[in-house]
Amino acid sequence: MPVAESASTLQSAEAEEQDASPPSAPARSRLLPRTVAALCRREAKKFVRDRSRLLGALAQPLAFWLLLGLGFQGTFQMPGGAGTGYLEFLFPGIVALMVLFTAIFSTISVVDERREGFLQAALVAPVPRLGLVLGNATGGTLLAGAQAVLFLAAAPLVGLPVSLAGLAFALGVCLLAGLGFTALGFAIAWQMESTRGYHAVMNVLLLPLWILSGAPFPAEGAAPVLRWVVYANPVSYAVSGLRQGLYGFGPAMPGALATPGVCLLVTAAFAGAMLLLAARQARRPLF
Repeated sequence: MPVAESASTLQSAEAEEQDASPPSAPARSRLLPRTVAALCRREAKKFVRDRSRLLGALAQPLAFWLLLGLGFQGTFQMPGGAGTGYLEFLFPGIVALMVLFTAIFSTISVVDERREGFLQAALVAPVPRLGLVLGNATGGTLLAGAQAVLFLAAAPLVGLPVSLAGLAFALGVCLLAGLGFTALGFAIAWQMESTRGYHAVMNVLLLPLWILSGAPFPAEGAAPVLRWVVYANPVSYAVSGLRQGLYGFGPAMPGALATPGVCLLVTAAFAGAMLLLAARQARRPLF
């Protein structure tokens, strides 16, 4: 999308309010929801137009699930002798991984927009910088939620005893986790000068967060040191919340770390903390 077209998206949100003098604080506050809505629409348009991004966001987690699930299907055994197959056990973690990949793909554009000049044009517009954070984070979260619906709809095919309440709870966890991942990606991308550096940082940070969340292996069977890391990792509670929702809060769910309420609360706290980090980062100069 050209810089002029991208900048006009934001300028349309504040054209009626703008005059020769800088807008007052109340006027800037009124522009916040319009800025967020404009950036959300922009994220959706970029996603629809970029078919390779859609393919990568869906195909990579699916490939992980099939390769790991089929590869370890004959050797995996839950602690305590529970008869859960590895494809079934891995499914909630793959949903979390899909949300993570969506965050990476949606916030990498911040690096390109910095180089192309869109961020500079957005920063001189009379809109609050918080709108940039919330717009990008909300847009990425909605994209993650839409893709999560596709995966969650396939849960009964894997053998998961899902219910409508469980699916709604799992989708809520996905949205909160997506908000946290996207805000974290925005905070990192704000200071990155190249997409190569961004990919390196995200691979070092986000993939270990997923691996050490109890997604690919149960915490009960891990070494004591790793078990403590899993319990200290906030992403673990998003994966645990997904498991509980997909098992309909029943007694047969494997790998649950805490109650559904605690999992939802920790995931919401993680999302809030990452939003604060992104908002603080956006107040720093680009160069």
